[in-house]
Amino acid sequence: MTGLAADPVLPERLRDVYWVGGGSGAGKSTVARRLADQYGLRRYATDDVMADHGRRMAREDSPFLRAFGAMDMDERWVSRSPQVMLETFHWFRGEGFEHIVADLLQLAGSGAGVIAEGFRLLPRLVRPLLADPRHAVWLLPAPDFRRAAFENRGAPLRFWQRTSDPDRALRNLLERDRMFTARLREEAGRLALPFIEVDVTVTEDALVERVADGFGL
Repeated sequence: MTGLAADPVLPERLRDVYWVGGGSGAGKSTVARRLADQYGLRRYATDDVMADHGRRMAREDSPFLRAFGAMDMDERWVSRSPQVMLETFHWFRGEGFEHIVADLLQLAGSGAGVIAEGFRLLPRLVRPLLADPRHAVWLLPAPDFRRAAFENRGAPLRFWQRTSDPDRALRNLLERDRMFTARLREEAGRLALPFIEVDVTVTEDALVERVADGFGL
């Protein structure tokens, strides 16, 4: 880890940040939004700043982003194996994470608590920034929960339908994300960081309460 994320004083400067990472479709945004409203926290959604971060990233620091950007939709989601998709996806590689840290430093400097959420918050990158490991959690969706979340997305978010084979693209995407979730589980466990398994039996209220309790809110 280089740049801002290697600064040894960062955990203290980011002490009032709460981190909600996890797999796609696990309820990260919903949980973060509700906790922000309930406890007066500022919500920082990493999905919302991906385009801005992509523009700010130097070419030499983002080879996987540049390669992904050069592909058409079939090359991204149909013709490659889920394993290759997993290993080469730029956000899963941590590209641009230093911009997340810079944004959070700015927000945390205002004196208000911040809740950051998104799949870009990888355990191995977040762990060195934690003054208190209880201020982070990863939500890990079961396959049936994740599929339901994807199928309930509105038409503008169903990007796999813009391929020549939407069914195969969706299968590839779900398998890639299943492997990503498994990797998060292993990584969080190895680093002794909290995670929550989310399946169709978990209610939204129960999930929000469990995360709040874990954070000590």
